[in-house]
Amino acid sequence: MRARLFCVLLLLFATPVCAAEVKGLRDGGSGTVVEVIDGDTLRLDDKREVRLVGIQAPKLPLGRTNFPAWPLAEESKRALQQIALQRRLVLRHGGEAADRHGCVLAHLFIDGDDARWVQGEMLRRGLARVYTFPDNRALAPQLHAAEEAARTARRGIWADPFYRVRDAVKDVAELARATDTFQLVEGVVAATGGAQGRTYLNFGTNWREDFTVSIPDRNRAAFRTAGLAPESLAGRRIRVRGWLKQVNGPMIEATHPEQIEVLP
Repeated sequence: MRARLFCVLLLLFATPVCAAEVKGLRDGGSGTVVEVIDGDTLRLDDKREVRLVGIQAPKLPLGRTNFPAWPLAEESKRALQQIALQRRLVLRHGGEAADRHGCVLAHLFIDGDDARWVQGEMLRRGLARVYTFPDNRALAPQLHAAEEAARTARRGIWADPFYRVRDAVKDVAELARATDTFQLVEGVVAATGGAQGRTYLNFGTNWREDFTVSIPDRNRAAFRTAGLAPESLAGRRIRVRGWLKQVNGPMIEATHPEQIEVLP
């Protein structure tokens, strides 16, 4: 297949980047989209179900009992239909190629003269958030930049309070009520400390009630390699993303450095 078909604009930069040449991406074949399930999942003509790795779109119930649709979930699904339905896509893997349910995990590129990176397009429209995993972190800088552009312009989900970035101190009571939700939280790290095989980033003086980020010691090497040694983050303003737990106050566990962005 001709390499020109893989050329896409990663981010909103003026210089196109060919997906086939992006370091770390492996060939995952291709297929035509016959069904869009939600804003980050679709089905190909060869029956493969594909998850758009690296992003999280607003969720639909999809048969789950007592699961309310997230705001803009239908709009996100329609956007992916407009971008990809009945289009030929090229699949590229940047980490694990499938999840435990057999769903394919891939970066998707429209195959044609109007080639586009599908994840980047969903983020650019403000209809998804960056959502990485320890075993799937490829293109994270490009993903974050596309999300940032949409958030700055208040496009899509970024105009809805449901998705707003929470303040680690001012919104701690709200975060305490938001267990088991995926959140973006910003604040200045007041102090760091270690205990029971973890490093903690504390944002207040009362660790039993304040928001905290937990980094397992087994993951510290990855943070150091990325220039994010946990102890170096004291006094710095960061944005962290992940699922909230309630462990002596609201907490997000950071298992890989792409969950944390150091802010000006």
